[in-house]
Amino acid sequence: MPRGADEAEMTKRPKGHGSGTAEYSAEVAVIGGGMVGTTIAAILARAGLETVLVDREEPAKLTGAAYDGRASAIAHASQKLMAAGGLWTHMAAEAQAILEIRVSDGGSPLFLHYDHEDLGGEPLGYMVENRHILSVLHQEAAASPNLRILAPATAQGMEHHDHNVEIALAGGGRVTARVAIAADGRESALRAAADIRTIGWKYPQTGIVCTIEHERPHRGVAHEHFLPAGPFAILPLKGNRSSLVWTERNELAPAMMALDDDAFDSEIRVRMGDFLGAVKSAGPRWSYPLALHHAETYTAHRLALVGDAAHGMHPIAGQGLNMGLRDVAVLAEVLVDARRLGLDIGGPDVLAHYQRWRRFDNTVLLAVTDILNRLFSNDIAAVRTARDLGLAAVNKMPRLKKFFMEHARGTAGTLPRLLRGEAL
Repeated sequence: MPRGADEAEMTKRPKGHGSGTAEYSAEVAVIGGGMVGTTIAAILARAGLETVLVDREEPAKLTGAAYDGRASAIAHASQKLMAAGGLWTHMAAEAQAILEIRVSDGGSPLFLHYDHEDLGGEPLGYMVENRHILSVLHQEAAASPNLRILAPATAQGMEHHDHNVEIALAGGGRVTARVAIAADGRESALRAAADIRTIGWKYPQTGIVCTIEHERPHRGVAHEHFLPAGPFAILPLKGNRSSLVWTERNELAPAMMALDDDAFDSEIRVRMGDFLGAVKSAGPRWSYPLALHHAETYTAHRLALVGDAAHGMHPIAGQGLNMGLRDVAVLAEVLVDARRLGLDIGGPDVLAHYQRWRRFDNTVLLAVTDILNRLFSNDIAAVRTARDLGLAAVNKMPRLKKFFMEHARGTAGTLPRLLRGEAL
């Protein structure tokens, strides 16, 4: 139905920061100010939808965050989304292009090699420190006349009505919107409030993340090195630095995290060798338990889940953030198109379109990464021989290798406009 007088009233309120005990109204309420939540809030606001972003962090902490050693892989298609959404220009200066990917297994001389030149010369993706991504996103969000940021604020409940949802904020305050987007992480409060269950399991592995400095240049090459405990990824950053994503067995990870710097660096060198020369860790270390989870549905009454609120995966393929950004691209297109057609953007048919488009693709990727982790995180001789021969075989088959490269870049399948680099 066309936008009525009540919706026009919803969109009149001025933008700003803070929550207090006031009530706020908008067309869209985004809960969660991480990379996925802030991206969709900024894109929807740029497309003309009055949006409220509820963020538990102080904006100043995100726009001027200190170096903390964490970085994210942004696939080729995700970079197109950022560019089309007006977000890439200021991020590009801090982005390191991934020009090649080399996949190897233990000490085997066989490997799989991806080269950006095989796909026309554009990078396979980029590595960007999380602090730079969040800084750009929040600066863009703060500058949008259609976006109000409530921070620090936390959603603690949600009421469903025929024509809107009401989200109660901790400490007082309420947000009313046509549709709510849950981008509040794997322990999503909105998902729980909607009684959406998840399926999944824990892995006997812990992820250790840090930044390393090395003597020799990485030349834009990302390395995925499979060890018995799990993948050991070396991902290029600006300068002679790389992001390390190290999968370790649960029983050993605490001891690794407790090592002093010299001992920790020695463990890194044992696993990666000396192909980058002298290596040392730089900045904080982070660790987190590895698990898979998947929401049984991505939607409820006037609610859509995106990013970690909808799914979480093993970091073996570096696709976690990119899965969330693909959710963003589809949901933004669905909502903006519905708005332009005069439809109810929170209506069941509109949200069902989003679920049909995304849930199957995510299910397949979750299954593939789970299988790959189980296949490569062991040292069984027969399995090791089979997978090494498999890597070498794919490396000699250009069409099959190109197929896998397209999936790694996020350019396979039916893409929404933003992932094709087109504006909404």
